[in-house]
Amino acid sequence: MPPQKIIILDGHTLNPGDLDWAGLEALGELTVHPRTAPEQVLERCAAASIVLTNKVALQTKTLRSLPGLRFIGVLATGYNIVDVATAAECGIPVSNVPGYAGVSTAQAVFALLLELATHAGDHARSVREGRWVKSPDFSFWDHPLHELAGRTLGILGYGDIGKRVAVIGRAFRMNVIVHSRRAAINEENVGLDELFTRADVVTLHCPLTPETQGIVNAARLAKMKPGSFLINTGRGPLVDEAALACALNAGILAGAGLDVLSKEPPAADNPLLTARNCIITPHIAWATLAARQRLMNATVANVRAFLSGHPQNLVGPAIRPRAAD
Repeated sequence: MPPQKIIILDGHTLNPGDLDWAGLEALGELTVHPRTAPEQVLERCAAASIVLTNKVALQTKTLRSLPGLRFIGVLATGYNIVDVATAAECGIPVSNVPGYAGVSTAQAVFALLLELATHAGDHARSVREGRWVKSPDFSFWDHPLHELAGRTLGILGYGDIGKRVAVIGRAFRMNVIVHSRRAAINEENVGLDELFTRADVVTLHCPLTPETQGIVNAARLAKMKPGSFLINTGRGPLVDEAALACALNAGILAGAGLDVLSKEPPAADNPLLTARNCIITPHIAWATLAARQRLMNATVANVRAFLSGHPQNLVGPAIRPRAAD
């Protein structure tokens, strides 16, 4: 069998230069494109037997135009950028990488929450601007300072990341409640509206589905306590962004910490960019060096498993794989 031709469509996201492609290079003829525009996808994939993608879409028309494609590896956990139904019809297995970013994402949840609670970044900036030097007092602050102990942490979705967030929340002596369709072992599992009513902090860790899109809407935001916070490191479309901006500007919420938005990069007129007490980071919760190394290792393992005839981490409908040439 000739060497496998492996194409990575958007390699810069996984490896901007601080990781090593050697594991994949050992498995075939590797070509890494830092980024790929939609109009370039078909041409770049034409000779590939294996295509790896993070956010570059592989949809119906493209998949049906690639008779030599044997395997798709998604360089992420979410795989909605691949039309898995069409891939199955074409006999192309699709694998993702579950669980690689749980530790990093849980850490990012509390990075956002602690900034909302203590405004360390804002206060450090005020020191650099000379405001402490000019202060008549040994201590000053110009943002409310909140203690997390005794507050109620509401976790929407109780998979791997939600469970890690619960552990950290308890370490801060927070009271933890969850809303999960599955039984939440060792946690109080409450109704969705009750979660928003009782929690001082709501953090989102449910998958994006037609049922969960816009699950944080104006009605649920209105149920939240005065002085409460919303954290979203999950998926941007879980939140009605216009409704959240209105709730922040009206003081219904004390603040929001977001690592994801409905469109990324965001449009310049996204109302959350100028909303009151809204901290936004550019989708980095998953991207620590350690998490990306785990993602790289798992991707190599997925490709190796496919080549051995036993693909793993398969997503989408069951398939009958295409025969190799």
